Amino acid sequence: MDFFISPAHAQAAQSQPDAFGFLLPMLIIFGAFYFLLIRPQQKKQKAHAELVSGVSVGDEIMTAGGILGRVTGVSELYAVVEIADNTEIKIQKASISQVVPKGTFEEA
Repeated sequence: MDFFISPAHAQAAQSQPDAFGFLLPMLIIFGAFYFLLIRPQQKKQKAHAELVSGVSVGDEIMTAGGILGRVTGVSELYAVVEIADNTEIKIQKASISQVVPKGTFEEA
């Protein structure tokens, strides 16, 4: 009985795209990207910003380049770090990677 249906009518019924079928995979992919990439990166940036803003004189720090030293001065964007006796460098606070426990600088 299929020979009574014209081919043009049958094709028209099947060619309508399903908007929900297209959007659902896109939403799933976006959700995966958000929870696996974007959200953890935002948490990491927030934790680093808190670390940098909490740096004060006397803290012992390690820079992103691996320099270990004691903070002797702090401004809004920069920190002065003593890396050896009578040797100080001025670094950007954003380059501080971690605050190490007290006494680490003297042991090194």
